[in-house]
Amino acid sequence: MPTGVIERYRDRLPVGPRTPVVSLGEGGTPLLAAPRLSELHGVEVWLKWEGANPTGSFKDRGMTVAVSKALEEGVQALVCASTGNTAASAAAYGARAGLPALVLQPAGAVALGKVAQALALGARVLEVRGSFDQALAAARELARRGTHALVNSLNPYRLERQKTAAFEIMEALGGAPDVLALPYGGGGNTAAYAAGFAEAGAGAGTPRIVAAEAARRADTVASAIRIAEPVHREQVEAVLARGGELVALPDEAILAAWRALAQDEGLFCEPASAAGVAALSSVQLEPGMRVVCVVTGHGLKDPETARRLAPSVVAVDPDPDAIAAVA
Repeated sequence: MPTGVIERYRDRLPVGPRTPVVSLGEGGTPLLAAPRLSELHGVEVWLKWEGANPTGSFKDRGMTVAVSKALEEGVQALVCASTGNTAASAAAYGARAGLPALVLQPAGAVALGKVAQALALGARVLEVRGSFDQALAAARELARRGTHALVNSLNPYRLERQKTAAFEIMEALGGAPDVLALPYGGGGNTAAYAAGFAEAGAGAGTPRIVAAEAARRADTVASAIRIAEPVHREQVEAVLARGGELVALPDEAILAAWRALAQDEGLFCEPASAAGVAALSSVQLEPGMRVVCVVTGHGLKDPETARRLAPSVVAVDPDPDAIAAVA
């Protein structure tokens, strides 16, 4: 049975018979009912759990196509700027393809779990003395010189693959949801979902897309969306102009949703991934609406934040009475 999004949706993607498929079995992620969130908001809430992808984030959907096409075109190396998830994905798919991956990350802005992942997968990781936007400018210049293939979301093949999540949601629900809420960092995923629903023929049933960004983009605790200047801003604005909604969230709201996902629904994600859930408290929802929140990355991507915000571990003697007294 075909695995991976290229084999599953080959007829909807820019690949041909000569494209070498570089896959780690990405896609096919669960769409989970969220009963407690549904009760809280008075709507039918579903969670698209993208942390189940091979490297723990939605980035794998686009990376399989970007790296497959890079290999087909004879590229010798990959480059990306990253706040973490793109780096891990580029490193993994680069290793699978036999292509070296160069990662440019903004100094002090990337969660430890993501750095460890990229390094373990063999990427060359360089810490740029500057912002994500400056790192991306450098990555784009390297790509223009012809030495590397840029695998950020500016690579058109990346967004072609990420739209497959919209196909999966429609297949699981038997149609489009009323509302789709998701984190908004660079904006590529927002644009990809909109394209996916349109291509799948949602038509009049196209969901209202809620793009959830951090109010303080440049220094939010949600490191995966810590991007001051979204490179896909114009595309997102076009999506919003068709009936979507932008919600700017304080870190406190993002972290409250992050805790709710973990403690009420059993889903441990990184803080940025909870932004779509956090946005539900700030938008108008009609009773009985069907809402899908995209949860973009696994909580083990950012273990420092989880450890800092979780309750302290309590030391006890190996005695049942002592344990019962503090349990």
